[in-house]
Amino acid sequence: MENISQALVRLGVMDITTTVGHSLTDQSLVSYSAIDGTQLGTVGMVLPGAIGPMVERSQVAFDAWRRVPAPVRGDVVRAIGNALREHKEDLAAIVSLEVGKITQEALGEVQEMIDICDYAVGLSRGLTGLTIASERPNHRLSELWHPLGVVGVISAFNFPVAVWAWNAMLAFVCGDPVIWKPSEKAPLCASAVQSILRRVFAEYSCVPENLHQVAQGGADVGVALAAHRGVALVSATGSVPMGRSVAEVVGSRLGKVLLELGGNNAAIVAPSADLELAIRGIVFGAVGTCGQRCTTLRRLHVHASRYADVIDRLKSAYARLPIGNPMANGTLVGPLIDARAADSMQAALDAARAQGGVVHFGERLVSGVPSGGAYVHPALVEISADAPICKVETFAPILYVSSYEHLDDAIALNNDVPQGLSSAIFTLDVREAELFCSAVGSDCGIVNVNIGTSGAEIGGAFGGEKDTGGGRESGSDSWKAYMRRVTSTVNYGTELPLAQGIRFDI
Repeated sequence: MENISQALVRLGVMDITTTVGHSLTDQSLVSYSAIDGTQLGTVGMVLPGAIGPMVERSQVAFDAWRRVPAPVRGDVVRAIGNALREHKEDLAAIVSLEVGKITQEALGEVQEMIDICDYAVGLSRGLTGLTIASERPNHRLSELWHPLGVVGVISAFNFPVAVWAWNAMLAFVCGDPVIWKPSEKAPLCASAVQSILRRVFAEYSCVPENLHQVAQGGADVGVALAAHRGVALVSATGSVPMGRSVAEVVGSRLGKVLLELGGNNAAIVAPSADLELAIRGIVFGAVGTCGQRCTTLRRLHVHASRYADVIDRLKSAYARLPIGNPMANGTLVGPLIDARAADSMQAALDAARAQGGVVHFGERLVSGVPSGGAYVHPALVEISADAPICKVETFAPILYVSSYEHLDDAIALNNDVPQGLSSAIFTLDVREAELFCSAVGSDCGIVNVNIGTSGAEIGGAFGGEKDTGGGRESGSDSWKAYMRRVTSTVNYGTELPLAQGIRFDI
């Protein structure tokens, strides 16, 4: 605990025994550790009524920030990336302590923040439009991209800092201020990030006050942020019910929304699969972050000819999993976020048993792990792929395993869930791989071959279809969500020809 206290001090956050940050009300939000349930500290929280003034301050910041050249905005983001490099271990320690990620995954999350900073710096010199051939003589038709406005970011506990960075770094280089509503389960992570930003921004005279604000609070604060007409884009990451609520609120005012929601992700093990590679990809995808990733592998369809071998290998791997304190060397599976998540896991396993499933492992752990945390043994469930429980995403390490005979059937099973985020096939057959990636293959936003469903790189657009929400964050052309498109026609001639050959003589 002393080392964590020192990390908070180095990050510029006050000691964990005192109130962290600047309280905007007389109320506080308590931070608890997922490792052992201990109280870490408190942060000042806002009430829904504070959102209006925050948006007004952001709009003032927007007027100044959009006037700053994009490459200069990129230089500010470069400095943020360097500050994150400097504090990588300390910030990762806070992530592990607060939400229970193993050290390697917490370090990877901060590295993802650094990577998106690097990406955004390059992007700041590549916010390109188009020159389009005009049908009219002496006319130039072009497409321009301009800063959009205030961006509201609502993030989830499982990636308490990286998903925020995907949004905020692109928003910054695109000329937008950000209001961040972090998960109430990870308030210290948000306070640490805000402290880093505050110090970086102080070095730049071009950065307006309130370029970035944090609205710590409950779900009602997120609703207020989504409802405010002054917020040009609301990017929300979380559950499907949360996303539907945000979409309804933002849609009622015809605002822009970017949704990254649930994923009931599947992988296929084909007859030709390299099982050494496949097992590694399957296990990481299924148990990484204790099954609390939107890209977690939840369904596995194995060809009948390989089924017995795959099950035996998986049971052997699961039996050896090092489970416990996520900050201890060698641990691969830390805790669930809280007891409620553990209860949901047990309820799902009970339902699987009632539907004919055979459950391996999955028990709640109380010995050999820190007391007060929600530790579980990841579960393997042999079950028919059409069992109702397989259609439900439980945010816990449960892998439903079934067999198939024909690839077309496996692809149909892959697609036969409400969500459409991530998918994978393990095969050495190029025809099978290409079919899975084709228009008649997986219907997900992420389609992988010989790699698991988890662990996307920042260079590609991240997101999925159906109940996953349709949003795209991070790389590729995701930056366009944070800007407004302008179609511009310039007549540099002396005549006024009309489009489509229309004559309108006066």
